[in-house]
Formats: sequence, structure tokens, C-alpha cells
Amino acid sequence: MNTGVKITAFAAALAATFGTAYGVGKGVGPVDEPKQTGHGEHAAATPTPTADGHASATPPPTADGHEGHTETPAPTAGGHEGHAEGSAQAGAALPGGLQVSDGGYTLALETPTPPTGRSTLKFAIQDAAGKKVTAFTTEHGKELHFIVASRDLTVFRHLHPEKAADGTWTVEADLPAAGGYKAFADFKPAAKGAKALTLGVDLAVPGAAAPKPLPAAAPTATVDGYQVRLGGTLDPGKAGELRLTVTKDGEPVTDLEPYLGAYGHLVALRQGDLAYLHVHPNEGGPGPDVSFTATAPSTGTYRLFLDFQHEGKVRTAAFTVKAGTPDKARGAAPASSAPAPETTEHDAGGHSHG
Repeated sequence: MNTGVKITAFAAALAATFGTAYGVGKGVGPVDEPKQTGHGEHAAATPTPTADGHASATPPPTADGHEGHTETPAPTAGGHEGHAEGSAQAGAALPGGLQVSDGGYTLALETPTPPTGRSTLKFAIQDAAGKKVTAFTTEHGKELHFIVASRDLTVFRHLHPEKAADGTWTVEADLPAAGGYKAFADFKPAAKGAKALTLGVDLAVPGAAAPKPLPAAAPTATVDGYQVRLGGTLDPGKAGELRLTVTKDGEPVTDLEPYLGAYGHLVALRQGDLAYLHVHPNEGGPGPDVSFTATAPSTGTYRLFLDFQHEGKVRTAAFTVKAGTPDKARGAAPASSAPAPETTEHDAGGHSHG
């Protein structure tokens, strides 16, 4: 088998694993979401992009809703459906968040070098003609989900930007230290035939950067007085269940509140390239257990971020998990083991609204 064929086969397998995880999450039935009580700051494969950042295939749908692509849809590695460009390109999918442009859409960041601390981030989704997209499909309560994480995976912000009439998105963010970060936009344009996408773009906070080591793998995380216990496995190439159990003061929390239509949201980022996986929970009640079915795209170390809401406030519990390693090194615990809270300092919080 020549090198080109080997690469294409590997990419196809990678696409299938990420697609499985997202597909399971999307199949979960929504829950009715009560009015938010204000939680302030908490803590495709499709055509290959050209040099100008846009896709090189037949023009896709534009911001005004006109139809573009006519290729047969095919699942992408980012967990969303994409457009097949032919047998050679159909297998060239990448995990979500690794491309700034995909399917004819580009994540254009207008504030690529924000200062340390609180600042305003601005960005837009552009179509293949460079026009700002203004119409999106609402999914999980929002037209667009925006996440910023530090390159060392010790800072995580799940933000909720506001969109202006011209398609510019704005949100306040607190980036506590100098260094490299990556922003992810998860969205689906409203144009006919458009598919859901996850795009990623780098940003940098100027100054002397001092990356922190990734917290050690541990089965329990403590956040704001809550203990969250992680059970199950994250396996490369195979679907597995991740079960997170929320307690407070030693008592199970059985009245979790719907947040963005679900009792929990889980984002996994792969150490190194920050490949992105967003999974929604399996069917279940309001705690104390929230379960997810996910497939890792490869062996390696992942940082998992669980968002859950209780008593009107959204909190984020973070875990380090190793996929494709012996059970003792994974970070998730079997049901019978004693909790071992994560003690390494990190900044996993960061929910805010624009």
C-alpha cells in the first residue's frame, strides 16, 4: 500500500470515530429549560481550504440563504455532516476544531491578541465570498456556541456571545495569563443545505508565557463545593460510557437544572492539537448521574470539561483522561474505588454572556 493510500485510510478511520461520538450525543431528547437565573462569569470533511482560507469546491450556501453545494452529504470527523467532494476527498476528514475554514465557511477572529484579564472578543463567520453570515439555526438553545481554551488546557471558557445585525459576534472573556489559546465556534448556518460545523482559530495573549503542566489524571474533581466523580472509559475507536456523578457535602445532587436543554454538556480536547469533541448526555434524570457515550479519535491524553447547572449557576468540572492506556492510568474510576479529588490548580470556569 503506498503512502497516500495509507494516509487516506487512517483519516477515514479517524473521521468515523469522531462521528460516532457526536451522533450519539445528538440523539438525546431535549429537556425543557427553565428561565436562567443569571450566572454571570462562570469560570467536514469537505473541500480542502485554499490559501485564502476558503474552500475550493462548488460555492456553498451564502449568508443570504442561497443554495450552494450539491454534493452528497457525508459525515465529517468533527461530528457533523459535511459534503463529499468525490471518493478521494471523502475520506480526508479531520476531527472538529482543527480547521479555521470548512465547507465554505471561515471563523474570522477580529481580536486575535486580547490583553491579559477581562476583554472583549469579536469575531464573525464568513461565507466563501467573505461576507459575514447573519442567519443561523438554533441548536441546544443557541445559534452559536463559543469556547476558548488555553493551549496547556488549564483554562477553559464556555462563552455565550451576542450577535449584531451585521453578523459580528461579541463577548466578554477573562483570559488570566499570557500565552496561546484556541477559540472554537460550533454552529449551523441557516442557509439551505448547510451543515453543522466546528471551526477553530488561534489567539494569543501577549506577554511572558509560562505554560502549566496538565493536572494529573484523577477520578474526582471538586468545584465550588461540589464533587464530581468520573467513571467509565474513553477508548480510541470504540464507543464507551462516561458517567459523571455530582454530590455536595457528601449528598447526591438529584435536582440538577437544564442548561442549554440538557442536564450536562461535555467537551473533550485532545492534548497537543486540541482536537474538539462535544457530546450531549444520554437519556436520564436530573442527577446525580449524567452519562455520555463517546469515542476517542486516537490514543492520547484528553482534558474533559463537564458543564452542569444547580441553584441557578453553571459550574465546570475538569478531568484529565488517558485513552488507550491501562485502566489504572486512565483517570476514570471503577464504581468501587474511593474518590481521589483533583488537587492541581486550574481554571476551568468561565461561562459568560455577551
